[in-house]
Amino acid sequence: MTVANQPNDPYATRPWLASYPPGVPAEIDAASYSTLTDLFRSSVANYGPRTAMISFGKSLTYAELGRAADAVASWLQSRGLKKGERVAIVAPNVMAYPAILFGAQLAGGVVVNVNPLYTPSELEHQINDAEARFLFVLENFAHTAQAAWPHMTLETAVIVKPGDLLGWKGAIVNFVSRWVKRAVRPYRLPGSVAFGEALRRGGQAPPEPVNITRDDIAFLQYTGGTTGVAKGAVLLHRNVAANVAQSIAWLAPFFHSAEPQTMVTALPLYHIFGLTACCLLLVGVGGGCLLIANPRDIKGLVTTLKNTRFTMIAGVNTLYAALAEAPGFEKVDFSSLVFCIAGGMATQEAVARKWKQITGRPIVEGYGLSETSPIVVCNRADLPEFSGTIGLPFPSTEISIRSVEGEIVALGERGELCVKGPQVMAGYWKRPDETAAAMTEDGFLRTGDVAVMLENGQVKIVDRLKETIIVSGFNVYPNEVENVLVQHPKVKEAAVVGLPDQHSGEAPVAFVVPRDTSVTAEELHEFCRESLTHYKAPKRFEFRDSLPKSNVGKVLRRVLKEEVLARGKGRETTAH
Repeated sequence: MTVANQPNDPYATRPWLASYPPGVPAEIDAASYSTLTDLFRSSVANYGPRTAMISFGKSLTYAELGRAADAVASWLQSRGLKKGERVAIVAPNVMAYPAILFGAQLAGGVVVNVNPLYTPSELEHQINDAEARFLFVLENFAHTAQAAWPHMTLETAVIVKPGDLLGWKGAIVNFVSRWVKRAVRPYRLPGSVAFGEALRRGGQAPPEPVNITRDDIAFLQYTGGTTGVAKGAVLLHRNVAANVAQSIAWLAPFFHSAEPQTMVTALPLYHIFGLTACCLLLVGVGGGCLLIANPRDIKGLVTTLKNTRFTMIAGVNTLYAALAEAPGFEKVDFSSLVFCIAGGMATQEAVARKWKQITGRPIVEGYGLSETSPIVVCNRADLPEFSGTIGLPFPSTEISIRSVEGEIVALGERGELCVKGPQVMAGYWKRPDETAAAMTEDGFLRTGDVAVMLENGQVKIVDRLKETIIVSGFNVYPNEVENVLVQHPKVKEAAVVGLPDQHSGEAPVAFVVPRDTSVTAEELHEFCRESLTHYKAPKRFEFRDSLPKSNVGKVLRRVLKEEVLARGKGRETTAH
């Protein structure tokens, strides 16, 4: 139903504006955001000597990053990259990542960020769906690319090493990675090019200028849906640049120091949260990103934080909890820390409380989606204590809370959170039906999250309409996992739900009707790991004689979830 002209719309007056901090505008100036290539060129010109990136103790200035990005762009153009063609990146937060990202866009390419922990089948799907021509892959994950290579549309692979762009330190990093940690498995990708060689060749001539507009695609940012099929959110340059401008407007009044900001970038750049809230935001303000290649190495991360001045940190509840519990973390110097943002999953109050006790700074929670570039709502940066809400809508962002029937609900009532703003995607790549289903008739994006808006404009998430499982900020889609489980010869039926997990917020739990009662949790977990990355593979299994179904035969996942929650942990078996 069309609700644009519904009378007495409590959200039309934007009640959240009365709670805005002084100095934050209600609207961002459209002239302040154009394209990400303009943003990058401007920062290189204005902040040339400043530190742009830090990795393994080595700093890269904006001028150096600009030259590396130009070399990547020139090399891609020399290999025939045309405007709008896709370039995929499979890597964690290594120094080469930002150079590849900006270089691909300077050449006119569209960046496809890929989780390096993907299995060959997951990689194959995303690359082929995006129709990518070039793949930049860290050599630690090249064996995955090799396994998928015969089935992918790719033309050329560029092999990146962890030490690329680190100077003499890079040789040490590569030695440790390859020979000490044995992190590089054997691989063979015929016709591949070393990243260093691509830089050398590309650096011989500047890239050809490309006319990039605000309406050109910047990223295909892959996300899932209730079907579990990963689909690319089409993020235009104006969408992402707008979210950067919104973030700067929200935070600028709280940047009291004349010193450049430094963001602890433990969130992966292939994830939209880390991409925008860390990399692009800091480039926009001329700050530096402290790139953390392996955030699971908490001991190493604490050591890095002890040795580096930082002013900002972005993370998910899991990361904040792990750091707060880590030995020696309390000895880190937090005197320069001004802002700690959390998103991706609900932050637990106990974690927020302990974080504040140690650092002296509250965790400021926000909310967003891949489809919204990503930030939609955020708490004030001057928040004295953890609020338990996701905050206030960003400048130039409209929020509407609606019932299942599409009716606008009153303030304080539950309904689906719907969003409109310049950061909202153009649609899903090659999926017009999915795009139409995600939008309301009056142009709002349906988030699938159930929320309430308080009288002061604060938004609080209370439930999800979608059955998406959020594991440490990463989406897991039940159908995707179920489709793998039922391929096991000993499995007749399977259903997967998300249940609370102290470590990751939620964890996938599988309910299985076996064909063969000899089946074990361990073998099903290992079977899933052959096709799914680790956080998608259930470790907890419950074996049943049947699954609850509707009168049309649909498995009722919500009933399964409610049954387990009602009886406590239940009678499931855990794979070890």
